[in-house]
Amino acid sequence: MSVRRILVPTTVFASVAAIWWLAGRAGWTNAYLLPAPSAVVDALSELTASGILLKHTLVSLQRVLLGFALSVALALPLAVLMSTSRPCRAVLDPLLEFLRQVPPLALIPLLILWLGIGEAQKLGIIVLASFFPVFLGFRGGISGVDPKLIEVGRIAGLARREILWRIVLPSALPELVVGLRISLGYSWRALVGAELIASSAGLGYMIIDAENLARTDIVLAGILVIGAIGLLSDLLLRIAISRVFPWLSADLEAARA
Repeated sequence: MSVRRILVPTTVFASVAAIWWLAGRAGWTNAYLLPAPSAVVDALSELTASGILLKHTLVSLQRVLLGFALSVALALPLAVLMSTSRPCRAVLDPLLEFLRQVPPLALIPLLILWLGIGEAQKLGIIVLASFFPVFLGFRGGISGVDPKLIEVGRIAGLARREILWRIVLPSALPELVVGLRISLGYSWRALVGAELIASSAGLGYMIIDAENLARTDIVLAGILVIGAIGLLSDLLLRIAISRVFPWLSADLEAARA
């Protein structure tokens, strides 16, 4: 990673923090609605020292990673199936397109009725939020494979399954990588909604509980923690992909949007 790619984001975050601090010092902001950065840091220190932050972070991390893994496990085979089977595509496409237009949070009442108010309902929200980026990315990658490559495989005598594994799937990996990154981000975005109902732990619960107690400093602290963990998880995902598929490094760099 170049110095520029470290320096630019660091400068941006430092500038935002400086403007935030100056606005508070100058009295341009309401200390209740937007506490000073020092108050948020104090809240983070308090939560860390008491162990509350670690407890909520571990619960949320488990939910996000499990929901993300389930969405990937469902999306990848379904994308392959719908890309290679015209009958499956004809049957499932309208249903999936309909579900894609429905916000996952709008399905919370149904998920509560079907799955209860336990972990299954929370995982269901995260899966619904993170499923389509992976599914659409991988399916688009499969559909966009150069027909000439497939024709070369046929000329070489490869069976249909061999063409799929040796040509189609590797060619679709760049789009899959982008879908995975978007999906992981959506998992974190859905977290607060997932922990909104009948939850007693998690960063989303901590934020909502702090709102009820009028602790804006803790609300902001929770938001900062979710954002930081989201950035870190995206970085780790890109590192893992570049280790497993080193030839995708250029695509990972291009997908740094």
